[in-house]
Amino acid sequence: MHCSHSGVTGLTHDGGYQEFMTAPVTSLARVPAGTDPVEAAPLLCAGVTTFNALRNSPARPGERVAIQGLGGLGHLGVQFAAAMGFETIAISRGAAKQAFARELGAHAYVDTEAGDPGARLADMGGAQVVLATAPDAEAISSLVPGLAVRGTLIVVGAPFEPLAVSAFDLISRAASVRGWASGDGTDSSDALAFAQRCGVRSRNEVYPLERAGEAYTRMMSGHARFRVVLDHGA
Repeated sequence: MHCSHSGVTGLTHDGGYQEFMTAPVTSLARVPAGTDPVEAAPLLCAGVTTFNALRNSPARPGERVAIQGLGGLGHLGVQFAAAMGFETIAISRGAAKQAFARELGAHAYVDTEAGDPGARLADMGGAQVVLATAPDAEAISSLVPGLAVRGTLIVVGAPFEPLAVSAFDLISRAASVRGWASGDGTDSSDALAFAQRCGVRSRNEVYPLERAGEAYTRMMSGHARFRVVLDHGA
């Protein structure tokens, strides 16, 4: 989360798994009454990232937005995009994920195993925004030809490898590539409130606090399906 000190508890300084802590007021978010803490936790990371990227994107309700990936970021991105009124296209690997994409609110599904996903998007008329959530440089780069005229690729899932983007693809569409990090406390409050109003829900693997080490290993392994959450009351 962005803040004046650029600090993230549990990442850049100690205190990530504590019951009590002190924090700058600008880093705090208002949690709506009745919100399940387990479901709210990922909304303060993956949730605010996808929510904020979409609401600050050039896309407008009714326009086509593609979400690449259906993992921890992507499954929230699809829900937010649909709730914001975008024509939402989910992009992932394998025909078996189509039903899940539809369950999340996607209006169409592009299976990357069934052909070139960028060409598929182009055949649909192109996407005003492609939100890249899965950190695969090759997969992200392949979607640039699927952008509409003046379309934007927004990267929130960061691969270690550089993207390979054709200058011709950008010039011919007057397209652009940009990144998005997260947001501040106000953005997180907005994401939580929007999620509660519109029924956006996180999917999680839940561990009790005393199994924090196991949960962390599970998260870092890359095998967690969505997000890993520690629940003190579990």
